[in-house]
Amino acid sequence: MKKVLIIFVLSLFSQPVSAQIVKDTLRVGYTAAPPFIVQEESVLEGINVWLWKRVASDLDLNYKLMPMGFSEMLDSLSVGSIDVSINPLTITSERSKKMEFTHSFYASNSTIVVAEASSFQKFTQFISSFFNQNFLKGLLVLLFIIFLFGLIGWYFERKDDEQFRKGYRGIWDGVWWSAVTLTTVGYGDKAPKTRMGKIAALVLMFGGLLFISGLTASIASSLTVNQLTRNPEGFNEFKERGVGTIKNSSSNDFLKEHFFKNIELYTSIVPGLESLRDGNIEAFMYDEPILKYRIQKDSSFQNLQVLPVKFDVQFYAFGLAKEKNKLEQAISQRILEIMETQEWQVILNEYGLTEL
Repeated sequence: MKKVLIIFVLSLFSQPVSAQIVKDTLRVGYTAAPPFIVQEESVLEGINVWLWKRVASDLDLNYKLMPMGFSEMLDSLSVGSIDVSINPLTITSERSKKMEFTHSFYASNSTIVVAEASSFQKFTQFISSFFNQNFLKGLLVLLFIIFLFGLIGWYFERKDDEQFRKGYRGIWDGVWWSAVTLTTVGYGDKAPKTRMGKIAALVLMFGGLLFISGLTASIASSLTVNQLTRNPEGFNEFKERGVGTIKNSSSNDFLKEHFFKNIELYTSIVPGLESLRDGNIEAFMYDEPILKYRIQKDSSFQNLQVLPVKFDVQFYAFGLAKEKNKLEQAISQRILEIMETQEWQVILNEYGLTEL
């Protein structure tokens, strides 16, 4: 009897880890998220697919892959309809209440995609920039200065009929001299000869130099105002615009927390990028590596541009149903061991990714 008991106990300890954790076939949910999960017809590959297969093989896990929508996958995982999600799920406090997460295997961030303007749009933007309020104000001030100093120059030089004629023609001569002097063209056809005329010319030259410099900067600013969203500080400029993101994603939560008012939600990336391409929204915001990979691989999105804007740092992990604590611990341990190998770096490089 004792020998039978000893053999039974030893057999328990000799069982593989997976047998102690789970006996049934695991229900593994996923949705396409290139480059992490790439599905082309019946072929399923990608970083997460490779990682999951490696983990499942090492732990001797039986599983069944189940394709589903992103929102459906999260809901199924929350209620236990599936056991594991191999998507790159962002670890958040709200999600942690409903599911377990393995150790993070990749860190990323969200970014912004916009549609590049056509040649005609760029031209119309260039023309419309000249009607910018600040530009028009500067232009009016410039005309006022030219007229004022033209009048002053004519007043002091009006006795010289050769350069500054009498009457309204002399005033025009003064305005011409003022414009030529202010813009530093300096034709030399007209020049003051009186002491007061020369003093007025000095004030015009040095004061005009400073004013023209400021006006030039204002013009450059007005002509490039539509390019401001291309800089890393452009995130807040989209708060009043129509933007899109993925439903139930961490990017959506982040936008709501930062008071974005006009958010269009999509079930997957492709419909969102198509909507951006067709002009229905002004920007699409989501995970940077997924957006870059999709735009690079899909020629229909070649007019879309990823801005150099980074926000909402995210840590990716596999998600598990709440009752799968022991399975989560075993998978997390194996993920850590795989991440320490050179093979993991090779896989990331193969899909054009690097660690943050």
